Amino acid sequence: MTMSSRVIAIVAASLLLGGTAFAQTMAPATPAPASKMAPAAKAEKPRTAASLECSKEADAKGLHGKERKKFRSECKAKAAKPN
Repeated sequence: MTMSSRVIAIVAASLLLGGTAFAQTMAPATPAPASKMAPAAKAEKPRTAASLECSKEADAKGLHGKERKKFRSECKAKAAKPN
């Protein structure tokens, strides 16, 4: 093998193996401004004992969606009324 062909082989190998070292990486994602955060990220109010009990009853009955919301609303209203 001649000297020039060795140099060409070394340069070719360097380009193939070194290409990933010089590859550009993606820019880091910037966090979204606080005003555009999802509503779920807001601080939640602590749930009352009546609310938790009504949720357990709704779970036991297997209620979902509008029926669950209506049941819990009525249940909490009953719990709020003095006997």
